[in-house]
Amino acid sequence: MQFNENNIRLTSAEMSQLWGAYINDSLAVCVLKYFLEKVEDKEIRPILEQTFELSESHLEKLTSIFTVENFPIPQGFTDEDININAPRLYSDTYFLKYVYQMSQLGLNAYSIALPTVTRADILAYFSECLTEFIELHKMTTNLLLSKGLYIRPPYIPTPKEVDFVKSKSFLAGWLGERRPLLALEISNLFNNIQRNALGVATLLGFSQVANSKEVRQYMVHGKEIASKHVEIFGSILREEDLPVPMTWDSEVTDSTVSPFSDKLMMFQTTALNGIGMGYYGASIATSPRHDLATHYARLSFEIGKYSEEGTKIMFENGWFEQPPQAIDRDELAKRKS
Repeated sequence: MQFNENNIRLTSAEMSQLWGAYINDSLAVCVLKYFLEKVEDKEIRPILEQTFELSESHLEKLTSIFTVENFPIPQGFTDEDININAPRLYSDTYFLKYVYQMSQLGLNAYSIALPTVTRADILAYFSECLTEFIELHKMTTNLLLSKGLYIRPPYIPTPKEVDFVKSKSFLAGWLGERRPLLALEISNLFNNIQRNALGVATLLGFSQVANSKEVRQYMVHGKEIASKHVEIFGSILREEDLPVPMTWDSEVTDSTVSPFSDKLMMFQTTALNGIGMGYYGASIATSPRHDLATHYARLSFEIGKYSEEGTKIMFENGWFEQPPQAIDRDELAKRKS
């Protein structure tokens, strides 16, 4: 892949997407390196190896882009942020579910990146990443299915005819008669439960092993929030006599030795907070029933407060790497005077 053939500068959108991709891939390399040290399942190992190789190749290509652009290569995460000799913290099933969610998040991230970039080489890079993650998603889905671990969204009857909404009660949620959930509303609830359930397991493990008391307490609080969200969304599905996906708490061992630095765990948690708020925002936009929109808005605010607490912890410990930003013209003027 050729980079910057026409000597066109990176736009702010391209800088932000490339910088964020480097940070995320450096984290993935660290996490997957630990997973590969512990995995025993012969079918799961090849998927972890392929995902690890993808992330490493991304770092190489991103480093080439930054070098050509004289752009400082981010620090991200390194071998100093992992302890591959730490005991197993999660099961092989968790490893597979983690990569499955990683593939979904990658598809979302790269599909967001593509419309924002302009330069041909950057467009080609993110297009290639998207194609790779489509294949990764297929692989993880197929393996989950073959192992009986894939949880399908609820089934509902096929519509018998085309119809149109005739009543304002279509939007009602808190008062009066509520209509049944739409297929898309069910899908939103189901997927938000799935993401939060994996979040509960992740934060449960982090809370056991974090070195800092402040970070341990933060992880416990996050686990409680995610568990509450699982219960709220699950209760809505149960009211409609729809199945609720299982949780993954049992996939966490009793280890108290951390395989990851507090910095890495805090970054992963705050990053997932932002992603979760994004999914809740999309759920608001596609859930006409008023009670659902209210739930998502209220719970988004709760995540926002929790995320802010985490960001402050990262500031205080010097763990928050500065993203690319505009020049402070007022500060330059003050220096001149």
